[in-house]
Amino acid sequence: MDPKKFFGELKRRNVYRAAVAYGVVAWFLTQLTTQVFPFFEIPNSAIRFVAIALAVGFPIAMCLSWLYEFTPEGIVRSEELDPVKARSARHATGRILDFIIIGVLLLVIAMLIYERRPFRTSAGESILEKSIAVLPFENLSEEKANAYFAEGIQDEILTRLSKIADLKVISRTSTQHYKSAPENLPEIARQLGVAHILEGSVQKSGDVVRVNVQLIKAANDSHLWADTFDRKLTDIFSVETEVAKAIADQLRAKLTGQEEQVIAAKLTDNPKAYDAYLHGLAYNVQTTYTPASALGAQKYLREAVRLDPKFALSWALLSIADARGYITQSLQPTAALREETREAAEIALALQPNLGEAVLAKGYYHYSCLKDYDTALL
Repeated sequence: MDPKKFFGELKRRNVYRAAVAYGVVAWFLTQLTTQVFPFFEIPNSAIRFVAIALAVGFPIAMCLSWLYEFTPEGIVRSEELDPVKARSARHATGRILDFIIIGVLLLVIAMLIYERRPFRTSAGESILEKSIAVLPFENLSEEKANAYFAEGIQDEILTRLSKIADLKVISRTSTQHYKSAPENLPEIARQLGVAHILEGSVQKSGDVVRVNVQLIKAANDSHLWADTFDRKLTDIFSVETEVAKAIADQLRAKLTGQEEQVIAAKLTDNPKAYDAYLHGLAYNVQTTYTPASALGAQKYLREAVRLDPKFALSWALLSIADARGYITQSLQPTAALREETREAAEIALALQPNLGEAVLAKGYYHYSCLKDYDTALL
């Protein structure tokens, strides 16, 4: 067949128009399902099924547009039409397809305008689109004592997100007094000055962990992304990395090569050391640093570095916990405590010279233990 005649026939039978109409409608349906399905807790597999079905349906739709025509009498095979009636039918079909394309495009434009409309704080300030707050994760474990684990996973995800320079991430201090899965997300987002909220839950049973997370656009309270991760405790780091990368992708945040390495870093190969670290972290992030919380942080972080002497982050956190205990006198401000603070910070820096928490620990030591404020600022 002459290619010129073939493509001319495609145009004459409105196949091009049908392709454009199908593509626009398919894109609209895909966007609609990604917004609506998570709200009704429909599994992500259903969204994938819709996308696959639309892709498979494209060649079928093109074949049907080639073989059939819309007429006042209904759908008729093109070969069975009189040439004069065929021209009239194809003209009518073309107009119908044009109306479909224009109508769906208007819906798409309306959706984009709605999604991108300015979102402001209660003070009227504009909010950055690439901004997020991680609310406290709900502990769904049967053992309520595992609440530390949910807090730890939340904090680790927040820490990885904070490593991405293109994202504005609200600190844990600002979010910890909110409950998990609150009802007034848009208002909370305005108070925090963010465009997006991440909420989730953690269920730990033995060495198996289930993490549920969902990313919400606060302006319209719509779900942008959600997923469930079932992992062994030894592979929990992959969840924290995958969540951080997925959020960066959803918010179109740029990731440098170094940032990708940082958020993908595995803190330790020892699951018991990591568990002890999460215990210590839960004590250390408490706003009110009491003797009980100081001793708890110190106990578990010492255990973490004992189990894995190369656990740089745990060394850094031990130093910070000691420094807080020293300056608040939640721990006895002895020479031995001052020495452990210094040594833990130096070990963390030796293991990972570019670790931000290790640099912070050294600053805490100079500030809290030595009252050397000028060096602390450096």
